[in-house]
Amino acid sequence: MPFWRRRREEAPLEEPSTAEPTEIEVEAAPDPAVEPAPDPAVEPAPDPAVEPEPERAIPAFDPTAFLAVAPAHTLDQGLERTRTGFMTQLRGLLGGNDPQWDDVEELLITGDVGAALAIDLVDRARKRRDPGGPEAAIRAELAALLVKRDLDWTPQPSPSGGPAVVLVVGVNGTGKTTTIGKLAARYVGEGRTVILAAADTFRAAAIEQLRIWADRAGVQVVAHAPGADPGAVVYDALDAGVARGADLVIADTAGRLHTKSNLMDELTKVRRIVDKRLPGAEPETLFVLDATTGQNGLAQAKAFHEAVGLTGIVLTKLDSTSKGGIVFAIEHALKVPVRFVGVGEGVNDLLVFDPDAFVKAMFA
Repeated sequence: MPFWRRRREEAPLEEPSTAEPTEIEVEAAPDPAVEPAPDPAVEPAPDPAVEPEPERAIPAFDPTAFLAVAPAHTLDQGLERTRTGFMTQLRGLLGGNDPQWDDVEELLITGDVGAALAIDLVDRARKRRDPGGPEAAIRAELAALLVKRDLDWTPQPSPSGGPAVVLVVGVNGTGKTTTIGKLAARYVGEGRTVILAAADTFRAAAIEQLRIWADRAGVQVVAHAPGADPGAVVYDALDAGVARGADLVIADTAGRLHTKSNLMDELTKVRRIVDKRLPGAEPETLFVLDATTGQNGLAQAKAFHEAVGLTGIVLTKLDSTSKGGIVFAIEHALKVPVRFVGVGEGVNDLLVFDPDAFVKAMFA
């Protein structure tokens, strides 16, 4: 029986702590003669004359209905631009028995496969002498670049009995927060309880955007004030996950440029906090990559992989690019599997990545 369907006693819902420190510090006793300054981290008592803001009403989420709704877009539809652009030209070049391999090489480069990889791929395809011809040879070599994976992959709980943890990283503008909302809906639809950690505390409106997606998926959010320490948010979310018997905690980390070393160091700090709160846990670290950024996105992924060790890629906006070759470049360079691909804006348009189906759709 899957771990998320096990019976468990529900812990009472508690509001997450707003305290940021993760270590207890002992302070000297205050001087009674000196009036203490107000603590900016403590909210003042509410004014009885002011009408309190009503609590957010989370709409009912029907997992059965979610799973019954087919994705608005299929993988074939998501690859339409790639197939009618870059791939149509490639198949045209490979139509004969003796293609102009230099042209094939150049086209692969323009399709975001990458220069060095395109040269190597063409060289191996020429030596392959596939009975199906040059197109079959290129197709086989492209398929060989994709990492082997388990299509039934799922984040695993920590050995101590705590929730599974997924850290979502990436550069602002790639669809990171939207991807988290879609992942939450997917896992709730599979019967799991999910908590989101709003650890992207520096981007304007990031916390509110995550709350909106949480409302759609019917999940809880642990959030601090804007500008708070992301590590403290993640720590409190893990606390809440343990107390409430959640199956999964998904953390939205602050989006950042991969050239900012101090911000990359912060990500490693978040990873250490997970290790401290849930010893032995092996969190999944998913990098959200905008497919339209091409080789620049690959450079970003390499930097994040060096900093925190990626375990998977989520490729968004695949339907918005005509250069789907970036998938092959990413998996070949990082040896990290693409776990999901975004092929539309609907909540169900985040598809599990199937390498065989992807190659078939590209050459359809």
